[in-house]
Amino acid sequence: MEITYSQRLKLMHALCLAATHRDDETPNTNLDEYDALNAADYLSCYVTFKAIQSADRSPLAERSDNFDMLSVYQAFALLSYAFFTAPLVQEDIKPDFSTAQITIAKTLFAGLPDAELVEIVESGLNKFQLIADAEAEHWTQFRENVDKLVIALIVAGTDDDSPHDVEEILPIFGQLLSQLCEAFEGA
Repeated sequence: MEITYSQRLKLMHALCLAATHRDDETPNTNLDEYDALNAADYLSCYVTFKAIQSADRSPLAERSDNFDMLSVYQAFALLSYAFFTAPLVQEDIKPDFSTAQITIAKTLFAGLPDAELVEIVESGLNKFQLIADAEAEHWTQFRENVDKLVIALIVAGTDDDSPHDVEEILPIFGQLLSQLCEAFEGA
């Protein structure tokens, strides 16, 4: 039986939720109760959180010392979201980017005041557009690397024959996030 991309996305969402559940929780294994776009929202935040941890970044400290870096994390999550959702178009599932960017910001930066969230969303979207529209070779390569990494993560998490496992792939998101942070630190 052939598994669709949206089913893989929902399965990956369920697996990541199960990996982060508390001992007193039972993970939901009914994939029919998952939504592909919600899965993309969740996975975008999940890989961004893991990337921040892997890169030894401190959003709490950066909120005071380098607030603009929070919008870099937002842009990274949006870029991940774009690649998580791109294949869904083949299944007639259209991503809602406007809603997703708010959901992502509220998830990544829970507890921040609305004014700060608005600033992060707007600045993150500007950075995302800059990366998406850039024709310079290093930005093209960066986008390709994120795309490949998203695909590798989905395959690793949902295909028993994958040559890699999820734990091997997640730190690479941290490397890409570090590259993105470096690019905007000098800007």
